[in-house]
Parts: sequence; C-alpha cells; structure tokens
Amino acid sequence: MDSSPDITTPPAAAELLGLGLDVAREAGALLLAGREGTVEAEATKSSPTDIVTALDRASEALVARRLREARPQDGLLGEEGSDTPGTSGVRWIVDPLDGTVNFLYRLPNWAVSIAAEVAGEVVAGVVHAPALGLTYTAVRGGGALRWTTAAATARTSAGSGLGAGTAGTPGEADPEKLTGSPVTDLRGALVATGFGYTEQRRTAQVAVLTRVVPRVRDIRRMGAAALDLCAAAAGTVDAYYERGLHPWDHAAGALVASEAGLRVGGLDGRAPGEDLVVAAPPPLFDALTALLAEHPRADSD
Repeated sequence: MDSSPDITTPPAAAELLGLGLDVAREAGALLLAGREGTVEAEATKSSPTDIVTALDRASEALVARRLREARPQDGLLGEEGSDTPGTSGVRWIVDPLDGTVNFLYRLPNWAVSIAAEVAGEVVAGVVHAPALGLTYTAVRGGGALRWTTAAATARTSAGSGLGAGTAGTPGEADPEKLTGSPVTDLRGALVATGFGYTEQRRTAQVAVLTRVVPRVRDIRRMGAAALDLCAAAAGTVDAYYERGLHPWDHAAGALVASEAGLRVGGLDGRAPGEDLVVAAPPPLFDALTALLAEHPRADSD
C-alpha cells in the first residue's frame, strides 16, 4: 500500500500558523541581531526612496529555507524576489522586513509578515514586530490576537498547543483578543495611511490626503502597512487605507484586521489590492471608502 502523504489535503490553518510563527520569530531574531551593526541601503527598486538592505534579503532567504524544509511542496511569494510555484495548494506570502526605512533609521515600527494561503484564500497570518515586543496572529474563522514578546515566544514546537485564533501556550502574559475600534463616526476617527515610493504616486496621495484630513479626527503615517492593519485591528487607530500595496504588504495584516471584526476591502466592492486597501470597523467603512472614491485614481502608476 502506498503510504505517501496526500498533498492535496490542505493542512489545518492552526498548523500553518504555528510554522509561520516559528519562522517569523527566527527571522525577527536575525533582523534584531543584524540591526546592532551598521545597516545601509544596498539598492533601490521602484524609486530612490524604495530601498532594500542586505538584511531584507537575508531574512527572506531564511524564511524561504525554513518553509521549504518544513513543507517542500508549498509555493512561496516574497517581496525580495522569491516566487516559487507549489503543488500542495498552499502558498506562503512573505514580507521579510515590512518597514525597511524605519529599520534603517532605527525606528521600531517594522515587522516580519508571513501569511499562508490555501487554494487562493489566506487562512493564517502572523505579523511579528520584535522591536515593539508585539506579535499579531490570526486564523480564518478563529479571531485575531495580540501577543507580548513573552507570550509569543513561550512555545515549544511548531503547532504545539495551537487552536483556532491562538498562537500557543501563554507565557508571562495572556494574549489579547482584538476587536477593533468602537468609533462609529468618521469625524471622530484616527486614520492611518501610507505613501508609495514614486513621485507620481506620492503627489496623488497627498492630494487625496488633503480631502481626508478635514473629515477625520487626524491622520497617522507610521511606515509599515502590515503593522498599520494590525493597529486598526487592535483599535490603536480607528481605520486604515492605502493605495499601491502588494500582496506581501497586506496578506497577513488584512487577515488579522478582518478576524478582529473589521471590514477589509477596496473600492467599488472589490477585494483589497494595489488599487486600494481599506480596513475599518463596519460603521466607518462605507463613509471612508466613499470619501476616498471622491478623488480621481491618478496614483495608479
């Protein structure tokens, strides 16, 4: 009898989350250790402001290697060039260092973002921010959690103790279940956003911002899309929007936000994508997307 595993059977989301969390922690440790030395921009991508460091690439190489060792049939899409088709129906979507400019300037708002997609649907996600001492996790249908570093690292092996919406055995502090913001009026909302890298996109985004600012409580620009989505999930900000994001920017964070009860989408009822990502509590979502739709989408370079 053939005892080989049936690779067409998708793994449990909790199993994928356990692996993603372990790998994100290892990549975060590599980045923290590397940040103790001198870090310089190694190259630019879409514009002189769109930088990559050697540690971006080292982190992605580590993540790709660890995932390949654990699940060799899976696919992987990474910001720094990894794009491997798989045969298992599982694809990992990886931003090895979200917030590279923050990292370069020794600002703490950066993270490793890893999402697991099964048959085209993201089912597990982790956003690990070691310099902030925070880790956000979610599995589809199981809710979203925010862990302190102590709690997130109190695990013994991939998948151990994992259940829906959890990330393992609690350590010094129990995780916090995320439920988003209670704000219902856009005029009282603190809204996070981000800017692209090209001059054309930035110019258009500033024009949009001039329409948004008078209609909300205030704006925050923190420089890491995955963490902005998690901040909205935690209610640290009330809502978030940004144009120009790629799958690795939002895959894990969008799952965290949606599992916290936020609506996550784009314009005109579309899925979140490069055209627009909005994450907001249901009472704010339509008002915010309508406000954004008032401005021509001139930043679709």
